[in-house]
Amino acid sequence: MQEITPFLWLNDNAEAAAKFYVSIFKNSSILESLPGPGGKPLTVTFQLEGQEFIALNGGPYYQMTPAISFFTKCDTQEEVDRLWNALLDGGKPMQCGWLTDKFGVSWQIIPIQLGQMLKSSEKAKAKRAMDAMMGMVKLDIGELQRAFDGVD
Repeated sequence: MQEITPFLWLNDNAEAAAKFYVSIFKNSSILESLPGPGGKPLTVTFQLEGQEFIALNGGPYYQMTPAISFFTKCDTQEEVDRLWNALLDGGKPMQCGWLTDKFGVSWQIIPIQLGQMLKSSEKAKAKRAMDAMMGMVKLDIGELQRAFDGVD
C-alpha cells in the first residue's frame, strides 16, 4: 500500500491534467473521479508508472512552484526526448533538464547515466559532466558522455 500520495492543487483543470499525464506515461490510468459542485470533478485520482496521484480542482488560491518537482529517470535519449517534448507542450523549459508543464507542475527529465557520471570516483570527470549539465536545457546523454570522457 502506498502511504504517501502527491496531491496537486490545480485551479479548475484537474481532469484535463490527469488525462494529459496518463497519455504520456506508460502503465498509467485514471483510477477514480469524485464529483464536485457544478458537474466538474472535485478530485481525480490517477496512477503514473505505479505512483498514485490526486489532482484537486481547488481554485486559484494556490499556485505551483518549482520548489517541488517530479524527478523522472530515463534510460535512453529517446525516452528523454519523448517525455521532454510531451510534457513541454504548452509549458516552459528551464535549465538542467527541468521544465514546467502547461498546468504549472515542474518536472526533471533526467537520464540515469547522469547520476552515474556525477557519482564517479573520478572527480574531474564528474565535474565536467556537472558543468555540461549546467549549460543545458534539455539534457543530452551524448553531450554529457563526451564531457565526462573529456572529448571535445
